[in-house]
Amino acid sequence: MISPYKKNAKLVLSNGIVFPGFSFGASGTAVGEIVFNTGMTGYQEVITDPSYFGQILTFTYPEIGNTGTNLEDSESENSIRGIIVRNYSSNNSNWRSLKNFNQWLIDRNIIGLFGIDTRALVKILRSNGSMNGVLTSEDKTVENCLEIIDHTPKMEGLNLAKLVSTKKEYSWKKHTETDFDVRKIYFDKAKKLKIVAIDFGIKNSILNRLVSHGCEILVLPFRSTLDDVLSHNPDGIFFSNGPGDPSSVSEGIDLARALIEYGEIPMFGICLGHQIFGLALGGSTFKLPFGHRGLNHPCGIDNQIEITSQNHGFAIDPDSLSMDIVKITHYNLNDNTVAGLEVNNKPIFSVQYHPEAGPGPHDSDYLFKKFVSLMLERC
Repeated sequence: MISPYKKNAKLVLSNGIVFPGFSFGASGTAVGEIVFNTGMTGYQEVITDPSYFGQILTFTYPEIGNTGTNLEDSESENSIRGIIVRNYSSNNSNWRSLKNFNQWLIDRNIIGLFGIDTRALVKILRSNGSMNGVLTSEDKTVENCLEIIDHTPKMEGLNLAKLVSTKKEYSWKKHTETDFDVRKIYFDKAKKLKIVAIDFGIKNSILNRLVSHGCEILVLPFRSTLDDVLSHNPDGIFFSNGPGDPSSVSEGIDLARALIEYGEIPMFGICLGHQIFGLALGGSTFKLPFGHRGLNHPCGIDNQIEITSQNHGFAIDPDSLSMDIVKITHYNLNDNTVAGLEVNNKPIFSVQYHPEAGPGPHDSDYLFKKFVSLMLERC
């Protein structure tokens, strides 16, 4: 028997499959690509990761919300469109918690669905690929929902970076307060390295880690030009993560190509930035069937393995890259897709994953040190 305190809601997939359940968070209707994340922790960071912009997120971990929400862990002001969980906790217990999960979702206008078989949903996405869907707590028929989906574009060809990127440049000075910082080991605190970070949907944790590794950060919009970047005389340039189809971010690809040809300034790209580097180097990208989204993806080469945090739906085609220009430094060991690149004879490299560990393991933090070392060699 359905409790009178539960409001009905449902998920309708583009293939016509329906998952009836119950509503939590905000009320209304959301449409977007349905994806899943396999992480067991860090739901607040995951939900506010701009790389999920335009998507409805399914958590495979069965209960979400038990630690509430706080002021420190949000990665941006952007959020997913909707959330799907097996069960959500209406009670929260954590010394940092200031607001329960349900109210936090309402404040961010994130529509929630709980009480469905998330394992069955994930099996569908793994078998058929990520697809658009409608999540609604309103009185909409399945036919209404399918009509909405028919008028919703697929992820291929969407430039979503332009919707989440900053509109104007700004400085960032906050650093990560952790016990694994290594700042004092390899650089003089009096020497601040000036970084220009191109924002395609950057996370706060990325900026914090760069500051913690001795960098002074200036964040620029995604449509910045070569002249815009060089006018700041940076010691290094960072290309951030972000949502959408990388091949549609023509401004970022043009900028990366121009900077790579310039070739004198160390550059570091992650996630969408990594894919943009690949495109700027003459490569191509393709959409993964269901993407890589979780905190435990093994990446490496030559018996060197790190466990990584990932969130992306596209990858670089390795056959499209010229090994005369670029070297593949990492593979995703689950499916052998390209997870890391270096430009031959230039201080430029990138990885497909999120090295800042927000959330996730700290295995990849050495990449910030590598970036700093490349800059110090040229100072």
